[in-house]
Amino acid sequence: MPSTKCAALLGAVALPFLAAAVPTAPAPAAAAAPRAECAPVPSAGSYPTWEKLPKQTTIPDPWLPLAYTTTDSEGGDSPTFAADVMAGKGKNRIQTPEEWYQCRQPELLQMLQEYQYGYYPDHSQETVKATRSGNTVSIEVTAGGKTGRFSATLALPSTKPAPVVINIGGMSNQPYLAAGIAVVGFDYTSVAADSNAKTGAFWSIYNGRDIGLVKRKRKNEDVARVYGAKQKTGVLTAWAWGFHRVLDALNATVPEIDSTRVGVTGCSRLGKAALAAGLLDERITLTMPMSSGVQGLGPYRYHGLSGQDETLENSKSGAGWWTDSTLGTFVNHAENLPYDAHTIAAAIAPRALVIDQGTGDAFTNSKGTAVIVYPAAKLVYDWLGVPDQIAMSVRGGGHCDMSGFNSVLPFAQKILLNQTITKDYNDLGSYGSPMTTAYPWATAVPQAA
Repeated sequence: MPSTKCAALLGAVALPFLAAAVPTAPAPAAAAAPRAECAPVPSAGSYPTWEKLPKQTTIPDPWLPLAYTTTDSEGGDSPTFAADVMAGKGKNRIQTPEEWYQCRQPELLQMLQEYQYGYYPDHSQETVKATRSGNTVSIEVTAGGKTGRFSATLALPSTKPAPVVINIGGMSNQPYLAAGIAVVGFDYTSVAADSNAKTGAFWSIYNGRDIGLVKRKRKNEDVARVYGAKQKTGVLTAWAWGFHRVLDALNATVPEIDSTRVGVTGCSRLGKAALAAGLLDERITLTMPMSSGVQGLGPYRYHGLSGQDETLENSKSGAGWWTDSTLGTFVNHAENLPYDAHTIAAAIAPRALVIDQGTGDAFTNSKGTAVIVYPAAKLVYDWLGVPDQIAMSVRGGGHCDMSGFNSVLPFAQKILLNQTITKDYNDLGSYGSPMTTAYPWATAVPQAA
């Protein structure tokens, strides 16, 4: 291909999770619908500690706001409080999809940053400069007088403009290119080291700075910045930021790519990062976490169903830098977390999510993801009216087996290319049926009036 050189300077844009939803997503609420009165949300750094949260031995009710989950809320001193919360009998649950989008989804985005990811930087304060030379895009991000630099590599199909899958750690490129999907990769270690080292483009800008919080109170309302958050941003969030800045650069310099059809993927710890990337940027059409495990789509509860019994405790001990320090305070108290992996998945709706797990994965809890996390999250997708936007890919093979990318490809073609597919992504294979005892609130899914 002939050498192509171009440069573009991108002005600051809205915080990623405030961006307009992708065109294929249904409108969350009718324009004339009255606004719900949302539950109160704690300020950054002031969330309830594990001592103020009930021990939930089953995965938490996604429709129950945090304010009515704490033991100091009304009825919290009742001997049946924890059982009621787990069974979907908590007070003031979300009742309609409109209330979900107006209240619960913004609450979850903030709560997950508080408890797990650390806070995402305010992109409105950043300037992104992108320069393309052939199949390399150089990216320069400046904020607060500091600059971080990294690059991405393009692999383009013959048909253009094409949807794109952005990946870290490598993937099976050729089947995607043959299907008409571009593949873009970047070196995640040049964005943030997989350690406490605080090196890479992200930390060149944000090391030592209080990132704080950009808070959305209601959909389409203005945002207010809240400083003073004590939590430190985790490396998964830094890598997610890298995905988003690559997308900014592609928008500016690669007209061969259709930036309204975007997938993100990675495997293992990089699958956790891809999940964070999809969660925190509504421009992402399809999130594709592969073998992601705990701190991804592996459950904190029921962690011993398969694999090496990956837990919050051993994952935090092995790589505490992936997530924020607040999550570490729940070590030995994971059942007090007011969320689990299904909550992260549900917060992505109505956008598409496909989950990869291998039955031979010796490291992650593939069975727990397949029989608990996926069906629990799907109940929310079903309730929101987008049942076909979530999929579970159970395959043979082990951890980060490249066959996983082939296994999820038909779903990617469905979402990114609008193709009709025949593969049944509700088939849990040898794992059999959903483990409904892990989410007893399934019998109490809210029924809109």
